[in-house]
Amino acid sequence: MNRLACASLLVLIALGCSTESKPGNDTASVAAAPVATVDTPMTAPASSLQLTSTAFTQGAGIPARYTCEGDNMSPPLSWTGAPSGTKSLALIVEDPDAPDPAKPQRIFVHWVVYNIPSSATSLTEDASRKGLPTGATPGKGDAGKTVYGGPCPPIGRHRYFFRLYALDTERIAQSGANKSDLVNAMKGHVLGSTELMGTYQKTK
Repeated sequence: MNRLACASLLVLIALGCSTESKPGNDTASVAAAPVATVDTPMTAPASSLQLTSTAFTQGAGIPARYTCEGDNMSPPLSWTGAPSGTKSLALIVEDPDAPDPAKPQRIFVHWVVYNIPSSATSLTEDASRKGLPTGATPGKGDAGKTVYGGPCPPIGRHRYFFRLYALDTERIAQSGANKSDLVNAMKGHVLGSTELMGTYQKTK
């Protein structure tokens, strides 16, 4: 190989190395960072499962009555499109912006419900206190309670994710499970998932 060819080859190698992504400093890492803060427990197959509420729409503000500044009741939720083979559903409600959305430090779990029968297609307003579908089991939120705890952000406007999972088993966990227990139990059993996100900022 002559000197000109060698020089050309070295230039090409140098250019290739210069465009190689570096750990922690590539566009993929930057783009993926916000996803990690949302804390999706697992990757679920694409499905037609959809979760909605008559109280608020995707990305909109959650009415005060469903927060600590109001009646602190769970909002009405309904879903459609559960995948074939669904035997139960599970719901996790969490805030990834605690305590300050400008500098989030933790994910705060507000409500956990599982063993929801596949025949159910909704949770009524204040279902946490008025009654869940027969067979559904309330789990423990980060406040240590098995009832819904509404948004009560100390600083700024927070996001609240209502995550619904369709599962291939009727009973995924026993009474009193927290989010971590439930996520571990759900691994390998998720047929599909969906989420509804609302926001809230305290007025007082």
